[in-house]
Parts: sequence; C-alpha cells; structure tokens
Amino acid sequence: MLVSASIQNFGPLPNAEFHFAPGLNVVIGENGCGKTQLLKLLYSLLKVQADSKELTKTALQKSCAEKLVGVFRPDSLGRLVKRRQGRGKSEIALSMKDERESLVISFASQASSAVQVDTLPEAGLRKSPVYLPTRELVTLSPWFVPLYDNYHLEFEESWRDTVSLLGSPTLKGPREKTVAMLVKPLEDAMGGKVVVDAATGRFYLQMPGEGRMEMPLVAEGLRKIAMLARLISTGTLLEQGYLFWDEPETNLNPKLIKLIALCIMNLCQQGIQVFVASHSLFLLRELEMLAEQPEFRKVKQRYFSLKATADGVGLEQGDSVDDLQTLVLLDEELKQSDRFMGLEG
Repeated sequence: MLVSASIQNFGPLPNAEFHFAPGLNVVIGENGCGKTQLLKLLYSLLKVQADSKELTKTALQKSCAEKLVGVFRPDSLGRLVKRRQGRGKSEIALSMKDERESLVISFASQASSAVQVDTLPEAGLRKSPVYLPTRELVTLSPWFVPLYDNYHLEFEESWRDTVSLLGSPTLKGPREKTVAMLVKPLEDAMGGKVVVDAATGRFYLQMPGEGRMEMPLVAEGLRKIAMLARLISTGTLLEQGYLFWDEPETNLNPKLIKLIALCIMNLCQQGIQVFVASHSLFLLRELEMLAEQPEFRKVKQRYFSLKATADGVGLEQGDSVDDLQTLVLLDEELKQSDRFMGLEG
C-alpha cells in the first residue's frame, strides 16, 4: 500500500507531501493543475517496482527513466521538471506501508534520460498497478500491443500496459463468485456480456436474443463499462493492488456514473487502493453517499484539491470533502444555479 508521496519540482504539481488512504483517493481540481500528472507519476513508479526482475540501482534507474518517458511522452526526461529559469531538480519519494518497498528518485532539468535512485527499495511490489485513461481501450485489442512494441508510436505506454491486461483469460476458481458479483451490475447496464473471439482476439458484446455486437458499434460510454467489466472478469483488478483511473465520468450519463461509483467502492472493499482524478461533482457526491452506507463504512477515504494560485498550484487534502476549503466544482455549480435563478427572476 502507498502511504504517502513527497513531490518536489515535478511538472505543475505543488511541492508537497500527499498522504493517501488505503482505500479511496480522489483528486479534484481545475485543468492544468496536475491531476492526471499525479496519477501517471504514481502509476509509473509503482509499475516499475512491480515489474522489475532485479532491484539493483542500475536496473531501476534505467527502468524509471524509460517508464516516465514512455508514459508522459516528453521530448526529454528533464522536461518533466517544474518550469523555471536556470537548472532545476525533481525529487519524488514514495513511502510504502512495507518500508522495504519505499523508493526515492530524482532527476535534473538538463537530464535527457538519467534518473538517480536515492533510496533503493529492498523488496519489490507484490501487486502491480492498473491505469485506466479517460477513453476506452477495448477497441484497441488485440492489434495495439504488437504495433506499439514494433513501431515508434506517439501513444502513452500506460495504454499498452492496460490493453495487454485486457487479453488475459477469464478467472476460474474460488474467486469466481466475487467476480460474478462485481460484474453483474456492469453487464446489466450494458445489456450483455463482454466476450472475446478466440481466433481474432477481438471483443464483442454478447446480448441475449440478439447475438454478438462488434465492440466499435457499442456506445463509447458502454465501452468504458466493458473495459472495466473485462478487467474484473479476468481477475486482473482483483490481483492488482492499485487502480489509477483518470476521469472515469467521461462520456457517461449520470446513471452510469452512479454505477461507476458503486464499482469503485466495491473494488476498495476488495482491498484495492484506488486513485481517481475527476471534474465531476456528481461522481464526488455519489462516492460520498456510498461511503456512508453500512457496507462501505470501513473503506478509508482521502480527498485532494488542486487549485491554481498566484504562486503556482496549491494543495488541500483531508479525510472528507468537508475538510477542503477550496472546492472549485461546487463553487461553479453554485454560480451556475445563481445565473439560472437570475434568468427566472
């Protein structure tokens, strides 16, 4: 479990220490304040630790540099350092519940591809992270992974990671009942089950009495639901320790956003540490209301607000939304209500 991250001079993110909950972590804020960058940064470093075959300084330095460049796609690694005149240095420290897994790295603004490992973890991560971008990825299977691996493509490496997970076989064994419980509301919303053609590797929506529908013909919002359902049915999300989801509400109507909120809380209840970046007050409120239900009261939560200030991006954090003094989402909702009431008057 990721306990905290101390971040200095990384992109637009504030120089601060982020303290995370073992269950649900929600990052909100204005565009350009670093919500997505935070998720990508944490995902990249955890993914390196989970995939590393050897925990040597040389190997980790190379892997961290390659992963950060692959996920963020800068012209050079140093471009990720906070913009300022002269030379700068970015430092990121991840503190894990198991202190042997903690990692500290740094790199300079003039660095093209060099990462310095300042604290070498003594143990690798037992569970790997999953990253879900704002768009669906099921329509990229199965052709995207071999294309990405063999050609220079301007796609984020996190997409390649997730598409490769979608192709895993469905889960069998003791956890099938848990999978069925988690997937059922998603299948009800889609009106069918996600199936894969064994010969081609393509995904379809199998609808009772209507046969199979090619996934590109399914509405994009439902394709996002299909991506989540697939990752649960293969056991991937149950076996991974961390889920990073950027703007899960994108292309979803309020009814489906409520469903996504429920699925997020169910995954937290299964012991997965979830990180969500969102612009949606509707999603935020749904998560808050679900957290008050008896079955989810044990799910620990943490909320983060990023807001542009005269001195850069500021950070507020707390165990509930009420702990945040700055909630731009709510402010804009109230302003809109005032404008609407003014029109009626």
